[in-house]
Amino acid sequence: MFSRFLTSALFAGASAGLLTGLLQLYFVQPVLLHAELYETGALVHFGADVVSAHPDLPGFDAVRDGLSLIFTMLTYTAYALILLAAMSFGEERGAVIDGRRGILWGVAGFVAFHLAPGFSLAPEVPGVAAADITARQIWWFATAGAALVALWLLAFGNGWAAWIGAAVLLLAPHVVGAPEPDSFSGPVPTEIGALFAARALGIGLAAWVLLGSFAGYFWQREGARSA
Repeated sequence: MFSRFLTSALFAGASAGLLTGLLQLYFVQPVLLHAELYETGALVHFGADVVSAHPDLPGFDAVRDGLSLIFTMLTYTAYALILLAAMSFGEERGAVIDGRRGILWGVAGFVAFHLAPGFSLAPEVPGVAAADITARQIWWFATAGAALVALWLLAFGNGWAAWIGAAVLLLAPHVVGAPEPDSFSGPVPTEIGALFAARALGIGLAAWVLLGSFAGYFWQREGARSA
């Protein structure tokens, strides 16, 4: 059982992490590099001179981009361990786990780890105003944890009590509110921040769909092999 769990997580996490890392390098990293030009003062918007929205950005860097890919693969391997633990519990309760149904599990992971926290604490580019990082981290973990429990109740709970409890858990962190900065400031144009948030959430959804599908596929394959 442990071998099946570990093998599935490693293959699913590494595969999804590699593809996600490539998507991030192409779609997300250029936005971050653009924002950093404003953060460092290399570019200034709303000044006397018109600033191009398409500046020259650094190209491929083997060390930086290679480490980014490795870090992303490790991150999604850790996510795969969490997802497969949930899948194994679900299978014990009668859920069928395979590559297609794994997509639904992946979407649930995206909701818990990206969409639910991002609803009140959107992904941020460097240089924007932000609240204390410790307060944000505490709120993020609490929100993700509440969302995980809520989604489990929606999937496996019975009766109105479970469904109402799930709704309360999903809403409560946003009713309380995410930590906010005391004032708004920062040199980065809002258009860049909006593009970054949109692409971060979009890549997050793609990543979790891939992870769920791979996790379900490898879980089913390893189970059939050990049967």
